[in-house]
Amino acid sequence: MDIRIKALSVHLITASGAVLSMFAMLAAVEGNWRVMFLWLVLALIVDGIDGPLARRYDTPTNFPIYDGVLMDLIVDYLTYVFIPAYALFKSGLLDGWTGWVAIIVICYGSVIYFSDTRMKTQDKSFSGFPACWNMVVLVLFALAPSKGVILFVVIALTVGMFLQLKFVHPTRTKRWNWVTLPVSVLWVICAGWAAWMNFAEGSIAHWGLVASSIYLATAGIAQQIIPERKPAIR
Repeated sequence: MDIRIKALSVHLITASGAVLSMFAMLAAVEGNWRVMFLWLVLALIVDGIDGPLARRYDTPTNFPIYDGVLMDLIVDYLTYVFIPAYALFKSGLLDGWTGWVAIIVICYGSVIYFSDTRMKTQDKSFSGFPACWNMVVLVLFALAPSKGVILFVVIALTVGMFLQLKFVHPTRTKRWNWVTLPVSVLWVICAGWAAWMNFAEGSIAHWGLVASSIYLATAGIAQQIIPERKPAIR
């Protein structure tokens, strides 16, 4: 197959995320959170595979008509930010003034973060919390903590977007990738399982979500604290 066709196919895969976001939004409007999260998990899988494919087939060179980075950011804002914020507000996890505060800081802070040219570090990690609200809100649905805890998490992570804290990229951060990639896959499996079971309490998926989320949230910061060993010069 022509390399240009392969590059175009990658763009089309990325664009499919917009359709998945619409499916998720339709489910959210109906209050069908289980189905909404299943669509969002599927969109997350698509987002996880299109990047490596884009680099493999060098889409900027082989099909430069479409800007894959811009396309990806548009889709990511819908699936990572807009729809999860809506779900957090309309589900009742946060209501009244707390809900308003949450959706304002999430949507406003995230659009600023997405436009920040410094959002990636030299090792391809994220500088600051990468506005993965789809992952955060799914875990909040699964654990259903108190409103105070939820509001604290939302505000803390929003502030974290603009701090020089490193968060690992599941496929691009090379350091500890032998752990990060399997943990990321585990998170996706547990997220899909939890949503499929309609976030039933006591599910093994809950523990998998908690464990994998803790790793993904702290691995980058740990890398900042723990110096990387350099190979000895012989």
